Amino acid sequence: MFAATVIDTKDKPAFYKELATQLKALLEGEGDSVANAANTAALIYQMVPDLNWAGFYFLASDDELVLGPFQGKPACVRIAVGKGVCGKAIE
Repeated sequence: MFAATVIDTKDKPAFYKELATQLKALLEGEGDSVANAANTAALIYQMVPDLNWAGFYFLASDDELVLGPFQGKPACVRIAVGKGVCGKAIE
């Protein structure tokens, strides 16, 4: 069973390198993309300080994103491509 360890550093590159190492260990051997997205969101949400949301939107069609696994505050279920920060990012 995976157990996250506290990353005790103020050095951001070192922090994210260790987070990536822990994420790789967490996902190793699991092929289900939904399970992996859920565990990725959970690990990021738990480990990154002062974060209020971590998760995924998936491209459901050419013009719409749909909410995937996430941790944190409730989120919009659907976002039109080109609208808001997430919709603009996919353009």
